[in-house]
Amino acid sequence: MPAKPSIFKKIFLLSWNVINGTRKLFLNLFFFGIVIALIVVLSGEESIKVEDGSALVLNLSGAIVDQKRHVDPFEAAMKSGNGKDAGGEILLADVIDVVNNAAADNRISQLVLDLGHLSGTGMSKLQSIGDALNNFKESGKPIVAHANWYGQNQYFLASFADSITLNPQGSVEIEGLGRYRQYFKSALDKLKIKAHVFRVGTFKSAVEPFIRDDMSDAAKEANLTLLNDLWESYSTTVGQNRDIPATSLSLSAEDYLAQLDKAEGQSSQMALNMNWVDNLKTAEGFRLSMVDAVGESADGESFKQIDFYDYLSVTASHPLLLSDNKVGIIVAKGTIMNGAQPAGQIGGESTAKLLRKARFDDSIKAVVLRVDSPGGSAFASEQIRQEVLALKTANKPVVVSMGSYAASGGYWISASADYIYATPTTLTGSIGIFGMVTTFEDSLASIGVHTDGVATSDWAGFSVTKGLSPGISAIIQRHIERGYNDFISLVAKERDMSLEQVDSIAQGRVWTGRKALELGLVDELGDLQDAVSRAADMASIEHFDTEVIEQELSPQDLFVQEMFASASVYMPQSLAKTTLIEQLLGQFSTVAQTLQTFDDPNGVYLYCDTCSD
Repeated sequence: MPAKPSIFKKIFLLSWNVINGTRKLFLNLFFFGIVIALIVVLSGEESIKVEDGSALVLNLSGAIVDQKRHVDPFEAAMKSGNGKDAGGEILLADVIDVVNNAAADNRISQLVLDLGHLSGTGMSKLQSIGDALNNFKESGKPIVAHANWYGQNQYFLASFADSITLNPQGSVEIEGLGRYRQYFKSALDKLKIKAHVFRVGTFKSAVEPFIRDDMSDAAKEANLTLLNDLWESYSTTVGQNRDIPATSLSLSAEDYLAQLDKAEGQSSQMALNMNWVDNLKTAEGFRLSMVDAVGESADGESFKQIDFYDYLSVTASHPLLLSDNKVGIIVAKGTIMNGAQPAGQIGGESTAKLLRKARFDDSIKAVVLRVDSPGGSAFASEQIRQEVLALKTANKPVVVSMGSYAASGGYWISASADYIYATPTTLTGSIGIFGMVTTFEDSLASIGVHTDGVATSDWAGFSVTKGLSPGISAIIQRHIERGYNDFISLVAKERDMSLEQVDSIAQGRVWTGRKALELGLVDELGDLQDAVSRAADMASIEHFDTEVIEQELSPQDLFVQEMFASASVYMPQSLAKTTLIEQLLGQFSTVAQTLQTFDDPNGVYLYCDTCSD
């Protein structure tokens, strides 16, 4: 007789069937969810219509970027409840295209700025959008802004509107600029952890949190100068837009309290008194005023309108790029790392590959390198710069367009270009270099763990559990010094300056684009379109197309990217809140993780920590 299955085998089979069935259920739900969502998206696009006289609602959600990052579907789903990870991304080029198209579209009668979910956007990108809004106003169509409150970034864009409306219970939060960070030296001392720092540059402060308990005087000097320069750009632009003194935007606590008292403690009335806004209206009051201005929507629930995302989908153009004369645009966005990195990041190999692709494409006559990076690996930065040189050798002009920042390694990859554009608020420079090794010999010894052994050389015996010998420390410092000399020599050669001139403006110091122009680090102030025009002129081509050369995403990647693009809009606010302890730990973790992601084979980094803040 065959043996009967044991009770354990039955339990195992039953458990496996439950697990396997659950696995299949979740996979099917995920698959059919994507199919249904895709059907909804496709069917929705077919029904989108722009009614005559509609208002374009520029409801920007998330961060404005030069290039979208790759989105992993499972990671996005797991992180979607975290306020720091749930923000969507919108291409700067898409925003500008939408505004420009609307200016020429007879169906669009005016533009409404709805900026409540805008976040994490650099001043240079906001200024580019502001320039597009000014061009829109030249069409004779008005721009109005409405919000329950305006943060500093949101208010900057709102200032370009003809009229700003605020909820009676809302406020305008203009705080000025500041830079504060946590310092961990005492904590590391208590844990008996040693941070061995190697750097050149008085103002290269990326590693200060690990070796000090406060900001150095040099860093304070540099940071305050930088912040004042940035704030001057902000306040001057807003002051001109609103026809108010620039000094009225950043009030002392005493002056703010006096203005608040005049408004009987009501923040919105204070904003009205200060001419920061033009009128106070509830959401319903604004809706009714817009119905009077453009008419009622077909469903009778609001005013005739089309939002940014729908308008983008119905007006997006896809040029055939039939011209044999093209200016290639390559975006270098994010921290510079080694190897091949996914779309939306910079890799020594992957970004160099894009530049190489432009070099061997006969239809590409010139290249614009759009740099939006605080730097990173020195080795990867040089890999990219070598490809810039190869393009020039192939008689293809290279023009750099700096975005929000192009500093340290971001400046390294820019320095050899034929021409460099920056915006007035671009953060650039940070010409310095550092390395850091953290060792744990004392902390381990305090709990009775010791490292000992033999090796054929000092290098073979190196370990973070054993510490650094004076000889090894001296060698590392010598490499750092050589790297700094290479950096300033590169800048001196490419910018036609002496080593002494470069050294005097280097030392790791960060400059705005406006100051960098005065110092000779850039050639002109301008945006991406200016860079494209200059590249075409340098290549002697009058009629041309532009082509963005980037890593191609699969259809699945594109769908997931769009699906999670504005997920933050639907997230409960409570999920985005963190406690003070979580914030403190998060700041330490952020600094540590940033350094851990660096993967330079020589342990040498060109990185601007001021830019990353």
